Parts: sequence; C-alpha cells; structure tokens
Amino acid sequence: MYKQILSQYLSEGKLTAAAVGAFFAPMIDSIYGGGRLIPIALLIAVIVLDWITGIAASHKDKTYSSEYGMFGVLRTLFLLALPVLAKLLDSMLSMPGLFFYAITLGIIYHTWQSLTANAYRAGWEKWIPKSVIEHIDSELKAKVERATKRGSSPDIINDSDQSDLSIDNESTTNKRKSNNG
Repeated sequence: MYKQILSQYLSEGKLTAAAVGAFFAPMIDSIYGGGRLIPIALLIAVIVLDWITGIAASHKDKTYSSEYGMFGVLRTLFLLALPVLAKLLDSMLSMPGLFFYAITLGIIYHTWQSLTANAYRAGWEKWIPKSVIEHIDSELKAKVERATKRGSSPDIINDSDQSDLSIDNESTTNKRKSNNG
C-alpha cells in the first residue's frame, strides 16, 4: 500500500532532483551565503545555456576549437567566483547583499545576451523576438567578428537578416582578405 502511494508522488526523476538539490544546496549556501540558491541556480542555468548555444553556433560556423573551449572553462570559473567575492565584500562592509545581487544579476544579464546571440548564430533566430535581436545587436556583432577572426565565413548570419542587424560583413570580409594575404 505504501509503495503505491509513494510511486504516485515520487518518480525516479523527482528523487534524482531531490538528491542533487540535497547535495548542492548546502554547498551553495556555504559558498554564496544563505538564501541565495535561486540566483545562483539561475546563474548556473544561464551559463549552461550559453555553453549549449555557443557550441551549437561554433559547430554551425565551423569555428569550434578546444583551445577556445578551455578559455570558456576558465571564463565560467571566473563568472562563478565573482559572486563569492561580492559576498565577501558585502560581509566586510556589513551590507545585506547589495554587491552580491548587483554582480550576480549583472552576470546573468550579460550571459543572457551572450546565449541569445549564440542562439541566433546557431540558426535558431525564428524563436527569438525581433525586439530582442535588436537589443543584442552589439553582442551579436562582437560574436560574428570573433568568429570571423577565428576563421569562420562571414556569411554565418542569414542573408535576409543582415540588413535588419546592419552588420558590416563587407568590412569583415576585407579584413579577412588582408589578414590572409
């Protein structure tokens, strides 16, 4: 009888999620401070999505590089360390979390822009509202320029959308030609 009741409410997925949460929640509390699980979970989720979209975009434009990926690992560790430093600064100044939340939300916002630009580069633009694409225009331009410097074709953005984003692919192509001789 108890097995039937428990099987209705507890699935393997729910038990796994509970075990992972029970393992990581105390660690996050001790590293980032009590009650900060949600902003750190959001930060981690956005970073994971940025990695997924970045890998998809680099595969599409053929710029995937393990060296660049290693710098991504270091960048991720840096992004996860910044809220710890902010927490320590808050503690030192007896602040209730001002620096922690400002830094953490700033990183989340910047990473959100990055993952959106990566999703666009990966060819998933039909799921991104045009207003969002216009908002991330500078981030998208920077990513296209970086990819082009790493050897991608400047045609990684759909031709129909180039005029909307006003990305200067001609100057990028000329830079590549002058760099290649």
